[in-house]
Amino acid sequence: MYSSKSLLTILCFLFLLLSISAQKYTHRARAPCKEMVFFFHDIVYNGENYKNATSTIVGAPEWGNRTIMASPNNFGDLIVFDDPITIDNNLHSPPIGRAQGMYFYDQMDTFSSWLGFSCVFNNTDYKGSLNFAGHDPLMNKTRDISIIGGTGDFFMARGIATLSTDAFEGSVYFRLRVHVKLYECWKLL
Repeated sequence: MYSSKSLLTILCFLFLLLSISAQKYTHRARAPCKEMVFFFHDIVYNGENYKNATSTIVGAPEWGNRTIMASPNNFGDLIVFDDPITIDNNLHSPPIGRAQGMYFYDQMDTFSSWLGFSCVFNNTDYKGSLNFAGHDPLMNKTRDISIIGGTGDFFMARGIATLSTDAFEGSVYFRLRVHVKLYECWKLL
């Protein structure tokens, strides 16, 4: 059958494979190449606030309507928005850009949404856009979503945005604090 030398070689090879698979692989944490914090303010159209609304329900389940969030947990509502972005949490502060995109409520048993949006900056500090996408479990104090790209000062940016709901007034107004941590930054020459 097998010689003792062959068996020893096979055993050593198996031991080597087991020891390699048992090793723990770690990813070395890097410091962000850019960080920033800003707020965006979402005012949902409720049938009476046309002049102040920055978002509206454009899709609703059969049992819902487009001026009142659906029950339970807003499930099925699709909202588009064009929200002002400010450096501080004051809605009336000068905007540094706009958050533009959509979110939809995607779970019946809890408040949860999926976001896809761009923050378009046009001020003296920043020009360009950051693009965001991801699941937003609204009941968590903080949530992370992916930064999947950018333009201008944020050309090809990659990173994480930590969201936290800073203020909430029923189903009409909420303010998000957005802490951006970019781990991939490029400079245009």
